Amino acid sequence: QVQLVESGGGLVRPGGSLRLSCAASVASVNVFSIYTMGWYRQAPGNQRELVAGISGISGGGKTNYPDSVKGRFTISRDNAKKTVYLQMNSLSPGDTAVYYCNAAIGSITVWGQGTQVTVSS
Repeated sequence: QVQLVESGGGLVRPGGSLRLSCAASVASVNVFSIYTMGWYRQAPGNQRELVAGISGISGGGKTNYPDSVKGRFTISRDNAKKTVYLQMNSLSPGDTAVYYCNAAIGSITVWGQGTQVTVSS
């Protein structure tokens, strides 16, 4: 079973950038590489929403983003390090939320503990 640990959250001014990391504790690089990985966020009073996804090796590492973050957020993965990243640029207060890493394959879905991102002047 994979375990996920996020890092990189914090306080940033509007217009700033942050890079989140999600390290997976999993048996092998080969196992990690087949997981579809995603970043979600949840602001107080809101539902958890997908902000970036990247397919596993069978899907060619295809990425997807909602319109709200397209062009500002970039997801990437380093299978050798069993880590997925979320580069966030041009942040605004509306991006303030707890950001969660997710790993999914078949009926299995695993969540990290979340990392707080606060965008404020």
